[in-house]
Amino acid sequence: MYKSFYGLKENPFNANPDPRYLYRTKKVEEALSGLIYGIQSRKGFITLTGEVGTGKTTLLNRVLASLATQRIKTAFLFNSRINTNQFFDLLLAEFEIPCSSNSKSQRLMQLNSWLLDRYRSGETVALIVDEAQNLTFPVLEEIRLLTNLETSTDKLLQIVLSGQPELEEKIKLPELRQLRQRIMLRCQTSPLSKEETAEYIQERLHIGGASGQAEPIFSLKAIEAIHLYSSGIARVINLLCEHSLVTGYAEHMRPIEVEVVEGVAREFQLDEVEPVAPAGGLQPRNDLYTSEAFIQNLGEALSRFRMGPRASVPGRERK
Repeated sequence: MYKSFYGLKENPFNANPDPRYLYRTKKVEEALSGLIYGIQSRKGFITLTGEVGTGKTTLLNRVLASLATQRIKTAFLFNSRINTNQFFDLLLAEFEIPCSSNSKSQRLMQLNSWLLDRYRSGETVALIVDEAQNLTFPVLEEIRLLTNLETSTDKLLQIVLSGQPELEEKIKLPELRQLRQRIMLRCQTSPLSKEETAEYIQERLHIGGASGQAEPIFSLKAIEAIHLYSSGIARVINLLCEHSLVTGYAEHMRPIEVEVVEGVAREFQLDEVEPVAPAGGLQPRNDLYTSEAFIQNLGEALSRFRMGPRASVPGRERK
């Protein structure tokens, strides 16, 4: 809609984690190098943590793109609200390992045999789990035990757990101390500084086709407002820029001024709610809702509820 007006070839602020748009700050370069090095050198356990919207999934997609050119087979699990049976189902499916048995021991034997075959052929195998802060303790324990699949010199499976700061807090719990002790590399993403926000916006505009234009698309004051309301969170920067471009196009405004950004921020209540978690709000709850039994039974309970007769609610009859 606004592309031709601003001289763009594509929408530069899409929410999709496109690795082409990975903005390489020093922190991102360190995380990218650490992840690739850790997998290539068979370090075993690696974590990637960062605030919501700071580009972890985009970074992981860049890692996957890099590994695809090497002798490295990968499995990427993006749904972390699973029980142990579902975890093994997804793991074997991602690696395309056939197994007709539902027995965990048979599945592990099949996986171990497959990993040994890959190792003998000189291949490295990596499992990447996104949104890992949602994994239950039983699933995290199963993932830890997978690091026992090894030779006398190397780990057969390299594991990357990526998640929000709650993942770090969860790993600190006494129940997960064995897992914590096996983490060999810790990588992080972080919000952008004021200067990095300006460079991030310009780089995405450049990749989107806005090159060699004399007149800027966003004024300096608008970019400052974008950083203020986003707190440097890349996903929120994209949101503000995308909707500001739409509004700017509707008003035939170039460059986009600060008033437009402020209007978008109010629309999404960014002037009222911080886009980052409050301090002290990251402690995971070690209660019923983290148990695997709750996860396993929730689907069955909902199914029974949907299949049962609908109860009438006073005052809510159809008219």
